[in-house]
Amino acid sequence: MTLDSLSRALQQGMVPVVEVMSLDGIYKVRIHHCHGISDLTRLDGKALWFKGTGEIRDLMRSRGISHGVLTWADQWGDEMIGMVSRSLNQEELLAWGTRICFR
Repeated sequence: MTLDSLSRALQQGMVPVVEVMSLDGIYKVRIHHCHGISDLTRLDGKALWFKGTGEIRDLMRSRGISHGVLTWADQWGDEMIGMVSRSLNQEELLAWGTRICFR
């Protein structure tokens, strides 16, 4: 989903959940909507990556989106010490993520 297609969908009444996924110092935006989950992309379809959250805040705020959820890369377990754990599913990531404001 490009920024333009997000803007059009918002104008048509879409009420998405915006996920800002932290991946070791870089961020990716995922849009959760009634048809599934879409990465925020460039015009060529490749995911947009951000080096900080300020630009994400400005892009979302300028489109009227006031809040989202900050999640983290799913890195569970530590094979060095034999600690194994299950990965979180998408619902758990959103439920346990940090609520953030774009205002």
